[in-house]
Amino acid sequence: MQRMDATTCLKSLLLAISQYRNNRSATNASQLKTQIDDLSGVKCGRLLVSGQVLPSECLSGLVELVGDPNTCPALTGTIISLLAQLAAADDESREALHSRYNLTGTLASVIHCNSATPREPVVLQCLQVLQKLTYSMRIPHCTPYMDELIAFLIQHVQSPNEDITMPCLGVLANLCRSNLFVQTHVKSLSHVKAFYRTLINFLAHSSLTVVVFALSILASLTLNEGVGEKLFHAKNIHQTFQLIFNIIVNGDGTLTCKYAVDLLVDLLKNPKIADYLTRYEHFSLCLSQVLGLLQGKDPDSAAMVLELLVALCSVPGLRRQLCQTVLRAQGPRLQALAKKEGRGQWVEPDPGLALLQWASLPLDGPEACYLQALSLFAELFEEVTVSVPSGSAQAFLDLLLPVLLGLLHGPSIPLSELQLKKHCVRAARVMDLLLVLSSDDAMKMQVSQQLSSQLCVLQVELLLSSSHMDMGFSCPATSSDLSQVGAEVILKVLQLMSRLKQLVRDMETSFYRILQDQRMVTPLSLALASDHREHVQTALRILLEAAPLPDFPAVILGECIAANNAYRHREMELSMQSPPNLGRSLAPLTAHPPTSSQSIHNLIEKLQSSMELQEQVKDVRVSEIMDVYEQKICALASKEGRLQDLLEAKALALSQADRLIAQYRCQRAQAEAEARKLASLLKEAERRKEELQGELSTQMLEAERAKADIQQLLQHNTRLQTESQEHQSLKGSYNELLHRYNECERMLKELQAAHISLNKQTDTLRKQNESLKVHQDRLLTQLAEQEEQIKGLDSGLQERRAEILDLQQELKRQDEHSRERETERKDMEDTMDMLRKELSKTELAKKDASIKASSLELQKSQLEAKLQKKEEELSKHTQMIAMIHSLSSGKLKNETVNLSL
Repeated sequence: MQRMDATTCLKSLLLAISQYRNNRSATNASQLKTQIDDLSGVKCGRLLVSGQVLPSECLSGLVELVGDPNTCPALTGTIISLLAQLAAADDESREALHSRYNLTGTLASVIHCNSATPREPVVLQCLQVLQKLTYSMRIPHCTPYMDELIAFLIQHVQSPNEDITMPCLGVLANLCRSNLFVQTHVKSLSHVKAFYRTLINFLAHSSLTVVVFALSILASLTLNEGVGEKLFHAKNIHQTFQLIFNIIVNGDGTLTCKYAVDLLVDLLKNPKIADYLTRYEHFSLCLSQVLGLLQGKDPDSAAMVLELLVALCSVPGLRRQLCQTVLRAQGPRLQALAKKEGRGQWVEPDPGLALLQWASLPLDGPEACYLQALSLFAELFEEVTVSVPSGSAQAFLDLLLPVLLGLLHGPSIPLSELQLKKHCVRAARVMDLLLVLSSDDAMKMQVSQQLSSQLCVLQVELLLSSSHMDMGFSCPATSSDLSQVGAEVILKVLQLMSRLKQLVRDMETSFYRILQDQRMVTPLSLALASDHREHVQTALRILLEAAPLPDFPAVILGECIAANNAYRHREMELSMQSPPNLGRSLAPLTAHPPTSSQSIHNLIEKLQSSMELQEQVKDVRVSEIMDVYEQKICALASKEGRLQDLLEAKALALSQADRLIAQYRCQRAQAEAEARKLASLLKEAERRKEELQGELSTQMLEAERAKADIQQLLQHNTRLQTESQEHQSLKGSYNELLHRYNECERMLKELQAAHISLNKQTDTLRKQNESLKVHQDRLLTQLAEQEEQIKGLDSGLQERRAEILDLQQELKRQDEHSRERETERKDMEDTMDMLRKELSKTELAKKDASIKASSLELQKSQLEAKLQKKEEELSKHTQMIAMIHSLSSGKLKNETVNLSL
């Protein structure tokens, strides 16, 4: 009845949308608003995003009206409220709204149209829906109006109105998280430094939600840059840890706690910060407080805490400490408690028992809780197999194994497709945990004692008998997510059976019987063609054990793999032939499923080809192949009716194609503008790609060198361990040297001041030296002139000596000619003696004059005085010589003597 009511509401809604689109009157708007309110009262959120024709048309029409600027604002707000309910429902609804209906781009365009009036209620509504829609979802940068949305968010982060600031920060935190394109775009902005300063100022905000948003954006943008190195430095990272743990334990709301957990998970991806957390002194207390949150009954809080604990297990040191805290030896207390309370009703505040309680939730419970709990158990027991002795976890394992085996039991009632998918996902996590337990010998024995072969066979039979595993060749299972998950569970069950086949009764027989089942070709072919390395390796290990078996359907497996490959090739060709500009809404109309006649024709051709190969492959029984093909033909016949229904739905969709084509023509201009923009971005991306390829080649060479360096670093690490001990002893000497360094730095400053003053004195002395050089040059010129004068005096003295010699000769001649005048001669001799004395005195004066000339620079004034005295003496001597000449002129004969100077 509820489904009928929902269908009736959807039909009425579609009619109201069509009427309002044709005539945008107030009456039609009111009628459409009433239909939306009625639909909000009917819980049909999953039906709206189921992908069926009628709900898809309704949602497409609503999203189109939201993006139309001519729509009534009140009606736009009502539609956005309905879309907000869908976005908050679950992850699948958010993914459908984003990818199938492009709600993110539509809301961004609404914000862009109302960017001039940011205080309008529709803007706040769009931001709130975007915050829900973009959480934990990677939004591509090519989404319409993405650049404008980022500019709007950054501009209004500094708005004084906190009603718009907080959702702007929330949306920006979602967009920047794990999105390299958005991070690069924000970093390339010219005012990014001012934006960083604004975010850093938000760290002192009174609202913890604003603080967490700002920290999340800073971590996404600056964690590996200089700003992040300063912000998340070892000196203040402990305060960040304390803030995050306080918010998680004593947070003021689930939203704030959720973003705090996401922030810590992102920070743990940085090895340096993860190492800081291992050395955080209060981590044990914080871990105990976080584990205490598992005692509550709130599934959202529990899922948040479990996600954080799984992230902590990515750090080896933290996983070891978490393992010791959760799986510590409980002894008889756990066993007595289990007997007293029973499974699923524990009251003891123990983290291990709380985890066990969340892992044992029913299938219709919160999926994130029991899946995260099982993943956490797998991480913890993997740590047990590596470092912690397995004996400390055996007491807890006695409680865990019955819960795990109980989760593998299929329900008695038939499951829907959604329930079966949930069961497969949970069974895959359980099998992962059992495979981890079976890797340790002691725990492997415990598992083998409680696990039965019948349980494994029932699990495999449940999945093999499902219609999603019976696909055949014409409609491969690659198109179904459920078939992929089911194949994964089957292979993991077989891997566990292979490990325990020697320890569990009838396990080996059941294992080989399942391997020879023809239905195993579907999961094996899916795993061998999978993109996951682990699935391929698991399938190959199972195939190695199954290949020697006599009844293993190897040929059918090859046919199935070939069919899957052909199907993928055909899908690729169809995708290449489809029009490139066709929107998402037209995509379902272009891919038609193959008709039953074509599939049967293909089967007949394959059968004929297999008959032709019968002579070559003689060990293949054609009757078995014929049975397989008969089963496939029957399955195709049953699917023909479903294909007819699908064709009718397609006919209804074709009737609406005209309207979609009209919408396409209206949006073509916008698409062409975006295409031009994308073309420019593509050119830039290609250029960047070429640069990155060059960088990649260099980095690959550096990576090879790094491998060699790692070996050297390992050897160097041992030396560093010894040097670390010396480091402790050097700390004291370092402090002393630091004190001496400070003293030396103070003395250096003093010497620098003295050096500056000495430089000034040097400049003054240089100037004085230059003036002295000029004065010295003048003195040297004067000295040269005086030396020339002395040389002239020397030449005059030589002439006088020559004259004296002449006088002496003349006297001798006079002595020979006038011996008579003895008395006069004696007088003359006396006179000559006096002249000789005078000559000796003159020579001594000459020597003194030469000595004084050598020291002329210091005794210039004395030399001038002595020269004057010598001139006077010379004048006296001249007078005396003249007197002698006058005395001897009358007595000599006609001989004359020239004694004038």
